[in-house]
Amino acid sequence: MMRDSARFHFGFTVPFVPHVGAAGVVEAVSESKGDLGLVPAFATSHSGAWWSALEFSSAPKIIARLPFLDRPDHPAPLNVFVVSRAAADAMATEIEMWSMRVAGWSAKAARAAAALAEIVAVPDSAFDGAALLISVPAGGDLTEIKAAIVKAGVTVRSAALVGSHATRYTVPAQKP
Repeated sequence: MMRDSARFHFGFTVPFVPHVGAAGVVEAVSESKGDLGLVPAFATSHSGAWWSALEFSSAPKIIARLPFLDRPDHPAPLNVFVVSRAAADAMATEIEMWSMRVAGWSAKAARAAAALAEIVAVPDSAFDGAALLISVPAGGDLTEIKAAIVKAGVTVRSAALVGSHATRYTVPAQKP
């Protein structure tokens, strides 16, 4: 599905180099001068908090989310983030992407956060910790999200901006 997404969005003449896991993609993009990397926009059992490698100022960032046009019959429907090095003033900033480390993550905290933003959560090294990738929509507020999860019993250990992208357009399913 990743290859289909790459080919659909970038064509067949662009070189495609597969890597093992999202962390491998981020590492390859970090070592390149102008490559793009595609990583799944969801957590898998082996992906871990790959986005933590994007927290440093010299690291690549999330610059897009595909498919840009989300529709039920999309030929390449896999949701992916595009990671690359990009000039800060060239990035679309409608959706901010934040990496957050928390302690005390729970179902209650997940529900509180999900009401305000899209969240990807994976276990962190702490016993009850989690690493979060938070999509803060235009008009949203990271402070409000933090307050909601703190109220649900979470302690925020760190937060770092790891990229941004344009708002995706969703085409509603047509009724027969």
